[in-house]
Amino acid sequence: MAAETTTQAELGAASGIPPSDMIVVENLWKTYDMGSEQQVRALQGISLRIARNEYVAIMGPSGSGKSTLMNLIGCLDTPSDGKYWLNGHLVSELNDDELARIRNKEIGFVFQTFNLLARATALHNVELPLIYNGTPADERVSRAKAALAAVGLESRMYHKPNELSGGQRQRVAIARALVNNPSIILADEPTGNLDSKTGEEIMALFDDLHRRGNTIVLVTHEPDIAEYAHRIVHIRDGNIFSDGPSTRQVHVAKPSPITAAPPPSGSPFAR
Repeated sequence: MAAETTTQAELGAASGIPPSDMIVVENLWKTYDMGSEQQVRALQGISLRIARNEYVAIMGPSGSGKSTLMNLIGCLDTPSDGKYWLNGHLVSELNDDELARIRNKEIGFVFQTFNLLARATALHNVELPLIYNGTPADERVSRAKAALAAVGLESRMYHKPNELSGGQRQRVAIARALVNNPSIILADEPTGNLDSKTGEEIMALFDDLHRRGNTIVLVTHEPDIAEYAHRIVHIRDGNIFSDGPSTRQVHVAKPSPITAAPPPSGSPFAR
């Protein structure tokens, strides 16, 4: 661990990126060729910094560029121009294989549609990122169980997705996002398929994860969901339209019986 910390410090020093900055985007462009010499500029020179342990919402209407920015932050795509550092790594210049390794190590994804394997148990779904990076079986199971316990699903870990409610399935997805102890949690419309009460419970869980020290980037088009974050970045026509604190500033979530329990001792993401 000490060696990795030193490496990140050296990377940051070499690039001039302060160690406190988790995400640094400089003059980022994304242009799509639509044929017949027609181009769409989805992002137009965006610059953005997100510090460690920040809780940031990225908002914008359909076609604003927020999904494109999410894909670039999540290392799912590469920019046409500009630079992007994630945790000291200049990821905007990596190839596809290198991006895949960074995604698995540095980013925990939470999607609107959960993206769970239908025939696999909750435990196996959470194990998947650890399988991809070659973690030994005993350690995989131990870490996956700890992740599920931390989101209140220790009693449901052997159930398959069709045996779980929507909120429980999203908790499985969050546990899967956390199991690799990622640098950031990137959540794309995490309450989009949930009723309002369940959505509030999931957002309370994100509040809890942020208090434990996780850096969270939330992508949404819903103003009430964005207000759970402490900072809101508005995207419009491929540019940052505004960037400032949420009106709620610090949201104090009501504890629920499912989320109130602290993570077990030795949890891979208890910080």
